[in-house]
Amino acid sequence: MNPSKLRFLVDVGVGKGIEKYLSEKGYDTKAVRDIDPGMEDKMIIRTAVSEDRMVVTMDKDFGEMVYHFSMKHFGILLLRLEGATGTKKLQVIRYILENYSSQIRNCFCVFKNDRLRIRKTK
Repeated sequence: MNPSKLRFLVDVGVGKGIEKYLSEKGYDTKAVRDIDPGMEDKMIIRTAVSEDRMVVTMDKDFGEMVYHFSMKHFGILLLRLEGATGTKKLQVIRYILENYSSQIRNCFCVFKNDRLRIRKTK
């Protein structure tokens, strides 16, 4: 496996379409829904860290865990796409990976209002 290749842990609210897309594009992808759909956010981050994975989520609580509680992570991609269709989510993920895949590892990233903010947290 290419060590620079992103690996993902996809939170339940993101959707199966994103999970499938990432896998089809050759990314090592795991879905929280397949591990434990009721997994708590802190355990999601811990699982991702133990496997060197970036969390893809729509849950704003991850920002609090990273910034207020200084939880270690290998990257969080927070999609602020409330009410978005699966098609819109796919367009956003495709856009992010085509344009920013080399920049998002180990960062806290927020996609909102058609913009991606990338913040180094380490």
